[in-house]
Amino acid sequence: VMVCITMDAHARDIVAKMIRSNVDSVGSFMWQSQLKHKFRVPPSHARYQARDPALRGESGERAEVAICDAILPYDYEYLGNGPRLVITPLTDRVYVTATQALNLKMGCAPAGPAGTGKTETTKDLANALAKLIYVINCSPEYDYKGLGNIFKGVASSGAWVCFDEFNRLIPEVLSVCTVQFKAVCDGIATDSSRIRIEGDDITLDPTCGAFITMNPGYLGRSELPEGLKALFRPMTVMVPDLILICENMLMAEGFVTAKTLASKFFCLYSLLKALLSAQLHYDWGLRAIKSVLVVAGAFKRAEPDLPEDALLMRALRDFNIPKIVREDEVVFFGLLGDLFPGLDPPRKQDESLENFVKQACIKLGNDPDEIFCLKVVQTEELLAIRHCV
Repeated sequence: VMVCITMDAHARDIVAKMIRSNVDSVGSFMWQSQLKHKFRVPPSHARYQARDPALRGESGERAEVAICDAILPYDYEYLGNGPRLVITPLTDRVYVTATQALNLKMGCAPAGPAGTGKTETTKDLANALAKLIYVINCSPEYDYKGLGNIFKGVASSGAWVCFDEFNRLIPEVLSVCTVQFKAVCDGIATDSSRIRIEGDDITLDPTCGAFITMNPGYLGRSELPEGLKALFRPMTVMVPDLILICENMLMAEGFVTAKTLASKFFCLYSLLKALLSAQLHYDWGLRAIKSVLVVAGAFKRAEPDLPEDALLMRALRDFNIPKIVREDEVVFFGLLGDLFPGLDPPRKQDESLENFVKQACIKLGNDPDEIFCLKVVQTEELLAIRHCV
């Protein structure tokens, strides 16, 4: 249901935008730049015409994905009914750039600050094309042999690979990587069925693809060799459209007044980022927003009769208080009170857990202080939405 809401909300926004822009032609860029799934006889300029002859209709139709002049086959990889990313104008531009790179027989290199959705958007594009994608977190310990093995596997299986924070690799490994990936690109460009990587002769599936994401300007990052840059189409991914993402996620979680609540949510996090002290553990970005929205959705399903603004206010308050330092609490509660006037819903309590915490304190010979017990409970609540605290 969440995926249906996400896709339908995007379709609604696109139709409204085309009506406002007086789009009346199939050839309009605004329509051509959308990711469209089709079942038809492939046009003459479509890629991989001979692929999957057993998965065709009676007249030779096949499932394919068209965007601008890039037409790529649907790959039928079963990935389960997983969540889809909220589609914003930024993700639409990433889709166009990435598919054009694949159409030009190149890799794609999204670059930008952390938390802007580079890796997630790449994964979502693979999901839309029913492609298996492997995400590799790069580190300076990687050597050229390990990288060569990855390219061998990807080239022979037809999967995609996304090297996350690729510029953390050391320059010596990057220069060898140029030779390895160039062998794959040359094989695809010449329609070869076999290629050589690191002395091994392997079968080539031309639908494979490689993506590299980079955070430029961070410590311990290497400059990419010119030869490697030439094999990847560069793309800059900047600030995501947080209000649109909030609105879509709130709708997907079942909130009716999503538009108003999304504006309040974004306003609060923007002000917190600007007004609170600069603490290392503060995070007011996309990841933090997503985790609070998931909690708000759980509250909504557990207590559907409560007012929606009270539910969101409770999620924002209860899951941000644990990380707010004492001197910032006055500003935090002041902003929360201004955006949600007159609201102060009670904290959702797990009485059995709180009783066990008090019993454990007494058993260990400690005083079950109210603030200490609250911190223990808050740690457990945070672990429900975070991998670590």
